[in-house]
Amino acid sequence: MDPRALRYLVEVVRHGGFARASAHAHASQPTLSKAIAQLEEECGARLLERGRRGVRLTAAGELVHRHALAALAEGERLRAELDALRGLRRGELRLGLPPLGSSVLFAPLLARYRQQHPDIEIRLMEHGSRRLEQAVLDGELDIAATLLPTGAGLQHQPVRDEPMLALLPESHPRAGAARFRLAWLAESPLILFEQGFALNQLIRDACARHGIVPSETVHSSQVDFIVALVAAGGGIALLPRLTVEERRLSGVAAVPLAGRELRWRMVLAWRRGTQLSAAARAWLALVAGTTPDL
Repeated sequence: MDPRALRYLVEVVRHGGFARASAHAHASQPTLSKAIAQLEEECGARLLERGRRGVRLTAAGELVHRHALAALAEGERLRAELDALRGLRRGELRLGLPPLGSSVLFAPLLARYRQQHPDIEIRLMEHGSRRLEQAVLDGELDIAATLLPTGAGLQHQPVRDEPMLALLPESHPRAGAARFRLAWLAESPLILFEQGFALNQLIRDACARHGIVPSETVHSSQVDFIVALVAAGGGIALLPRLTVEERRLSGVAAVPLAGRELRWRMVLAWRRGTQLSAAARAWLALVAGTTPDL
């Protein structure tokens, strides 16, 4: 049934006639009469009895009027809830963050987002970037932090572009170098992250361009454990500068990589063509307005 016709019926009943209802419904009397006549035809029954004292609902009219009131009230509730979502008075942010770099980049921003939008529930998923990208494509997440280049089907917003550092034991022959060359990875075991971390593939691809197949020794998801392995002489690790600067290194030399071919470029990604929620758009805006200061 036409929601407008139902609203007209409610207004006519409320005001006791077509003339008084016309001003409140913002429609002419002929428009009201035509709409209710079409409604009566659709229902197959007369809904109103017209008399000298105004209008009166028939038995069928009582039934339709009751359902019309319920439908209009439900419509008002829906509009109120949509307004609440748009106004960030309720809603949900489904966010994916990788372990590497999130404590520096995103922990302060999540705290600020929570202060600005206390009624938004934050659902957080923590995995390697490639797993998070798939969760975005599958609709499990609204937005995920990942590294460039992203997978197909994603749009992204830049967050941070960081140089990479090589972590070596202080006793390593290359520890005193001003710059670490990727070709030197052929000389020592390489410590990488667990499967699903985008940085692994970036490192492997850079090595392949130099004709190197590194000897991968240990895979871990914990940065502190990787640093400890390096200090113990377990191999060399490549990490973005921001994750190294926040740690006190003992027994480890941090040497910048030579050249710019291998960098850690963090972005926020979402499914291409999707309509992001107000909560997700607010997160993107907060990050865009804050990350230049990090």
